[in-house]
Amino acid sequence: MSVSVSKSVFTYLKKLEKHNDRDWFGDNKPEFQTVQKEIKLFYNGVLDNLNAHDEIDKLKIFRIFRDVRFSKNKLPYKTHFSGSFHRVKPRLRGGYHIQIKPNNGSFIATGFWDPAPADLMRIRKEFEMDDSEIREIINEDSFKKTWGGFVGDEVKTAPRGFNKEDKAIDLIKKKQYIFIKKYTDAEVLDTNFITELSTSFKAIRPFFDYMSDVLTTDLNGVSLID
Repeated sequence: MSVSVSKSVFTYLKKLEKHNDRDWFGDNKPEFQTVQKEIKLFYNGVLDNLNAHDEIDKLKIFRIFRDVRFSKNKLPYKTHFSGSFHRVKPRLRGGYHIQIKPNNGSFIATGFWDPAPADLMRIRKEFEMDDSEIREIINEDSFKKTWGGFVGDEVKTAPRGFNKEDKAIDLIKKKQYIFIKKYTDAEVLDTNFITELSTSFKAIRPFFDYMSDVLTTDLNGVSLID
């Protein structure tokens, strides 16, 4: 599906950043509703493209309203749009995320943001047992050109129960397995942006296929799902 992000989205978000208060937001609600409609069309266009080569069971477009209950920053509104796409579980693992933000703050992300403790342990044990397959995937030239390397939090030395001298410790000590790709405003506004997203997301599939296989089997390779 061919849908693009218009300049009006960035124009609105820049104004919201300067006037981040409820009175201004209320006075300009029609403009927000117009932009929000466009963003929903864009994210649903991405969803259609993803489902052409993957299986997505849920699209979640996050609200513009900030949760300020536990934050020192009491500004009521986000100055970006974002949404996530969840693959069909339990058979398929991983997900996709898109943030649209002016001043070159847009990015896409894939991977595992907050793996459950059992999943994180399973991943680490797999890497401890054999790290050759994951390295072959993430070091493949076209993959690295598209996604670069892992980003995310990690422990300082080694997780409990693992040897800090293990040859796979650089992978084992990670707490998140995330890839991020950033975009300029000009790239986001390009009419081919939605196609570029589909191409980049498709490039992550070898990683997702591998991780899905790991997380749906035990250490002996026996399936954990029916």
